[in-house]
Amino acid sequence: MRIPVIRGIIDRRILVNYHVDPRVLAPLLPAPFRPKLVHGLGMVGICLIRLKDIRPTWLPRWLGINSENAAHRTAVEWDEGGAVREGVYIRRRDTNSRLNALAGGRLFPGIHHHAAFTVYETPERFEVALASDDGVTSMAVRGHVTDRLPESSVFGSVEEASAFLQAGELGDSATPDPARFQGMRLRCRTWQVEPLQVEGVRSSFFEDEALFPKGSIQFDCALLMRGIEHEWHGQADLCCVVGGPSYETMQPAGAA
Repeated sequence: MRIPVIRGIIDRRILVNYHVDPRVLAPLLPAPFRPKLVHGLGMVGICLIRLKDIRPTWLPRWLGINSENAAHRTAVEWDEGGAVREGVYIRRRDTNSRLNALAGGRLFPGIHHHAAFTVYETPERFEVALASDDGVTSMAVRGHVTDRLPESSVFGSVEEASAFLQAGELGDSATPDPARFQGMRLRCRTWQVEPLQVEGVRSSFFEDEALFPKGSIQFDCALLMRGIEHEWHGQADLCCVVGGPSYETMQPAGAA
């Protein structure tokens, strides 16, 4: 899929990260992906992003759209053209925009499921929650800006965490075809993160013990980005031989 270059503002982006046993994570990834490791552990998470003034580069800002969005991500590597590539595999996207839900997978990469978002924030505190219309996804996080990572984080510093996540600028989204993934590359004019001290976090997906047995996954850290000018660049679809679980089999039990 090829799309026009899309530009806008990342008004707020919270990256909620969990580290996970790679032996548990690997079977959950479709081919050709494998976990990208940090200090021997896999890294998964949810990106909660509010976008403003989103439009093709040739449109004026006043015609841009705003939306709240969430993406369930896994840091991955794969082999392509004799080289090792890296990015994030996006198993699911949710949005409060009816337009995004309609156009996702058609006009731009990734199927988008409609969801209700509840947001409360000040310059120092953030609370974001979502519940999808189809009942599959629910999550919430609340916390405040701080200057350090949790002691339980596998990252040795904010700088190390930032560099690891910045390397995941290429995202490949699941589609109904288990052998095809729609790609998008995020290019930020600047890259600046702030750690969040998380006071509470829950996720219907990462707390599903049928997928992540008790003790195999743990909250790692959360990072905040805000006020970032950026562009989205569509990439050629990634196609492969079917060898892993399909989009449908990755839905939690009881999913529609």
